[in-house]
Amino acid sequence: MDELARLISREHGKVFSDAVGELTRGLEVVEFACGIPHLQKGEHSANVATGVDSHSLMQPLGVCAGITPFNFPAMVPMWMFPVAIATGNTFVLKPSEKDPSLALALARLLKEAGLPDGVFNVVQGDKESVDVLLTAPEVQAVSFVGSTPIAEYIYTTASAHGKRCQALGGAKNHCILMPDADMGQAANAIMGAAFGAAGERCMALSVVLAVGDETADALIANLKGQIAKMSVGPGITDGKENDMGPVISTQHKAKICDYITSGEKQGATLLVDGRDFKVKGFENGYFVGPTLFDNVTPEMDIYQEEIFGPVLAVVRVPDFETGLKLINQHEYGNGTAIFTRDGETAREFQENVQAGMVGINIPIPVPMAFHSFGGWKRSIFGPLNVHGNDGVRFYTRMKTVTSRWPASVRLEHHESSFTMPTME
Repeated sequence: MDELARLISREHGKVFSDAVGELTRGLEVVEFACGIPHLQKGEHSANVATGVDSHSLMQPLGVCAGITPFNFPAMVPMWMFPVAIATGNTFVLKPSEKDPSLALALARLLKEAGLPDGVFNVVQGDKESVDVLLTAPEVQAVSFVGSTPIAEYIYTTASAHGKRCQALGGAKNHCILMPDADMGQAANAIMGAAFGAAGERCMALSVVLAVGDETADALIANLKGQIAKMSVGPGITDGKENDMGPVISTQHKAKICDYITSGEKQGATLLVDGRDFKVKGFENGYFVGPTLFDNVTPEMDIYQEEIFGPVLAVVRVPDFETGLKLINQHEYGNGTAIFTRDGETAREFQENVQAGMVGINIPIPVPMAFHSFGGWKRSIFGPLNVHGNDGVRFYTRMKTVTSRWPASVRLEHHESSFTMPTME
């Protein structure tokens, strides 16, 4: 695992421990896939009529494709191919061109483990490679994780060519911070969720809805103190791991900085500015420092749009109901969280919030592999989520067999029947 983690850290830029965590979550899906025969059993009904049985088979689709993003070069492919292969399919992986090496390392390990040639395949490339997979008649299903505009394109194109598709898109994950929350625990959780992996996570926490000015002021004071102590740099510097690494490219760095400028121009209070962050010895690196905004309002671009960088927006709301309404009005519904000590408030939140994954005093509510991962609204296209029971359903199709094995070949009725069969 350490070798793979070093490869991720070296090519992607995330810190080593974060790469280990990514691999660990991916391996959980491999473990889940080992138990898939139990979930693929189908159903059986004996004697639905005299001498007639019915049973269902969950059969593989054939060739399945996975198109994965740069931010999790190991975990996201491992959400897909273990379930696809365990259910009897072959798999073609098209990784991001920004960090393509991990996919080849996975292919090598699978071959060493004895997987037959042709079961797991890697295709490198850009949009041209993607379009081939979306239109090739041999490909029966496509899984995708990435931005919402691309997810919508993937889903529309794949569906138009008769393919099953699950396309997970963007996010703007909110949390509500209640006045009764444990401020120390909440602030620590928010720090990691907002700035871990330089904010390049679809489950990154990018908006805090602080209930009341006193709550917002206490949070901001805590966050500013912690941000000042953060170490930012390469995955490992002088044998010591940093808290946050670079973003993926100079183009993405410029995009994040443009959002920070936009927030400032639109009237948000910029408390910590990460635009001109420099790392000694890596002055040309793709580093953006942790950035903190206060007094953000819903019409601002930094509130509406996914930044995919280390930028945290604090929105001050007067009460829980206002915060919940803002979450439910947003176009994305991937993940969300609430920090509170009150069980009634937590229950009302989990029952009424419009998001696919909900955390109660947990900032990044990524489910275990035996549950399914997926959002709501424009955070997903397609009816089925990844891994868990939904993953098994996605990579299989149901066949129902109804059979008659009479005790004797001498049947009472030999005439043809032209009415709807009733099993009588």
